[in-house]
Order: sequence, then C-alpha cells, then structure tokens
Amino acid sequence: MARQAEIKRATKETEIRVALDIDGEGKSAINTGVPFLDHMLELFARHGLFDIEVACKGDLQIDDHHSVEDTAICLGQAFAEALGDKMGVARYGAAYTPMDETLARAVVDLSGRSYLVYKVRNTRDKIGTFSVEMAEHFWRSFTEHCKLNLHIEVFYGRNQHHIIEAVFKSAARALSQATRIDERIQGVMSTKGSL
Repeated sequence: MARQAEIKRATKETEIRVALDIDGEGKSAINTGVPFLDHMLELFARHGLFDIEVACKGDLQIDDHHSVEDTAICLGQAFAEALGDKMGVARYGAAYTPMDETLARAVVDLSGRSYLVYKVRNTRDKIGTFSVEMAEHFWRSFTEHCKLNLHIEVFYGRNQHHIIEAVFKSAARALSQATRIDERIQGVMSTKGSL
C-alpha cells in the first residue's frame, strides 16, 4: 500500500500544496519563498529518503512567519495521513547528526500524542530571510499536526546554519527510522492496540 498524501491549505496568509511519499528516494521539489527553509526541506527529504513537493505562496511582504508555520502544518498533516493506522510501523527512531562543529540529536515517537522538547541555542536572529526563531516554531507546528513526540537537542555548535541543518538532518533520519515497516510487528507497536 502506498504511503502517500497530498495536503492543500489556503488562507488569507498562505496558499500551500504539499505532496509526500514516505517510501521515496529522497527527491524534492521545494519552493516556499524562503530560500533557507527550502534548503532545509530539501536536505530533510534527502536524509529521510522521503519524496516531498512543497509549493507555498505566502505574505512574505510581512515576514516569513506564516509561510514557515503553515508549511510545517501541511507537512505534519501529510505525514499523519500517509502513516494512516500505523500498522507495522516501527514507531520509534533516533539519530545523532554532526555538521562540522555541531552535534544534534533527534528522537521520535509516533505515539499519536504531540509533544516537542527543543533544546537549541540561537547564535543569531536571521539566516538570509529566515527568522531563526521560526526553526523551533516549525518543529512545534509539525509535531502538533503529525501527532508525534519529538525531542531535539543540540549538544554544541557555533554556526547557526550548521546548528539548524544538523537539527533537520537528525529529525529526518529519526523520522525515517520511526516510519519504517517491520514485518515482525503484528498490528501496531503498542500494548493498548492503537496509536
């Protein structure tokens, strides 16, 4: 069964289309209007081996907030829809990712409950047009709409680009592990019988 989803969202602030294939090859076509976010989503797709398309038209004349937030909402919804009932899914994933002087860790539980722990130090306010504070907001919105637990921590790092890149790569790799099908799992990976 194909684990794919397409989400469309239109508000007065943004118009977004997200297409996802969890069992992809890491291909992406990303255009959010925020170049640094495009870069992060491209490497998220590549390192998670997810095929992802994102097209977003947002009110960037104001700032990047709505485009970043709504893209995360749609991506989270796409993962939730593509995962369906989560039958046979590994549920948990963890990854450490270095990026030069930076080391990040992400841990995922596809529990059906949203919770984010984000321990990341910001060393500057902007990367290009991307507001650095929006990185945490991206993951909070994604977590809420995918209904998963996500714990992100950066142990050390100086360059803000490297810090956020290590976070996105770690999250991608942890999510890739958590979403894998394990043929040994009967039903869902839970003693209560549902996720």
